[in-house]
Amino acid sequence: MVSKVVFLLCLLISASGFVSPPLALAMGLAFGLLFPHPYSNETKTLSKWLLQASVVGLGFGMNLHQVLRAGRSGFVYTVFGISFALLAGMALGRLFGVRRIPAFLISTGTAICGGSAIAAVGPITRASDEEMAVSLGTVFVLNSVALLIFPAIGAALKMTQSQFGLWAALAIHDTSSVVGAAAKYGTAALAVATTVKLARALWIVPLALATAALRHARAKVPWPWFIALFCLAAVCNTYVPSGASAYAIFVKVAKVGLTATLFLIGSGISVATLKTVGHKPLVLGIVLWLLVSVGSLWLIRAGWIGL
Repeated sequence: MVSKVVFLLCLLISASGFVSPPLALAMGLAFGLLFPHPYSNETKTLSKWLLQASVVGLGFGMNLHQVLRAGRSGFVYTVFGISFALLAGMALGRLFGVRRIPAFLISTGTAICGGSAIAAVGPITRASDEEMAVSLGTVFVLNSVALLIFPAIGAALKMTQSQFGLWAALAIHDTSSVVGAAAKYGTAALAVATTVKLARALWIVPLALATAALRHARAKVPWPWFIALFCLAAVCNTYVPSGASAYAIFVKVAKVGLTATLFLIGSGISVATLKTVGHKPLVLGIVLWLLVSVGSLWLIRAGWIGL
């Protein structure tokens, strides 16, 4: 009973509009580590749909021309970034003695969009429940760390809004934490991070199809329709300015929804999750994440990549 009351109270606080995304995530992590989760299954479903709805809502604050420009500019970085993460992840997996399927799932989550990519590719690889849990747990733990520390790093390095948005999109696993970190940094960073990350998320489809072809599996690949709705919302904001007052409300509600989503995601990380992950997959995830985040940061700071 106590855990239910605390959970609902924290959820209400997260959805109040007065709590920042990193603080909501920290509240979720604290709850998950201190209390048994009373609504574990329901939370997973709710966080998925709430995230997608929030992303669509954020689209009403985006300019379509900016979305297309960021998507085109980020295409080349995305191709090379995904290829590097997958190859490096599999090589590190062999080096650290991590089983092939968990290594592939962790690499996929790092390369594209965290838990969403793992959830899409996992059934195609015939991953066991344990392998899925290990991979998702590894990515979620690192994802939470990134959301908490990236804004501080960006501020310390005096990164511009555009630089930080691009770095967050390339180096943070899940869309929710990318948007949360960027929203904390600034409006311009949020616009860049959201568009580049969503363009990257589309690569779930070709990667899942390629995995199915290699494994000779008949796969049902989930198409991320919320990305198309995000673009449609940007079209409305760009070409139907008469709805500006309504769009502003949608964006505000979306940011609140995203903050609540981060609490829900954080609450799913428990002591049992950390024990299940084990040290080898976690080491693989950490080293691969450091390679991707530090490498992309250096390229952005050096002026090799940018928008």
